Amino acid sequence: MQRMTKPTQIVVAFDFTRSSTPAVERALAIAAQAPTNVLHCVCVLEPHATIGMLPRQGATDYEYASQLQALIAAELEQRLHAAAHPGNVHFFVHVRIGKPADEILQLANELGADMIIIGTKGLTGVEHLVLGSVAEKVVRGAGCSVEVARAKTYSDVELVQMVEVEPSHRPYVPPHRYAYEDRRVQMRPKDWPLF
Repeated sequence: MQRMTKPTQIVVAFDFTRSSTPAVERALAIAAQAPTNVLHCVCVLEPHATIGMLPRQGATDYEYASQLQALIAAELEQRLHAAAHPGNVHFFVHVRIGKPADEILQLANELGADMIIIGTKGLTGVEHLVLGSVAEKVVRGAGCSVEVARAKTYSDVELVQMVEVEPSHRPYVPPHRYAYEDRRVQMRPKDWPLF
């Protein structure tokens, strides 16, 4: 009898902003690593707000959410197709209306998420106190691992080249051996070469 491998549920928050782009790229890379990984991309709309990629007049409704869902699905397909090793990523797109942190955590709870990936604007000081931080609220409230993804700003560093060394033909002899029977230490011979 063959055992079924439990799918790994990965939730990523994405809303086309610059801060959410590293999160979705990281989530796609992780989801592509195994066929049992399932990606759930969630976009949360506040009741009277729209996404810049899909402007609209008036209140947010389910028709608008449906259009946004199709737009995000197309974006994910495009990113997967452009990836060097796209793999076979199974994904779902969820568009919810409400407060971002609450909706992300609710979806993660409903799915039994194994991991949440979220971007951050990196606000500090007064901006952080006034605006709050969705990423911080998700990290504090999550019942699974949370990865906060952000764009890399470190410079690439060339590492030291590793050199292959010819193996020694002499057997390894440790510097000393303990003989517990007579409680003496046997030292290696003085004429034994060091190299």
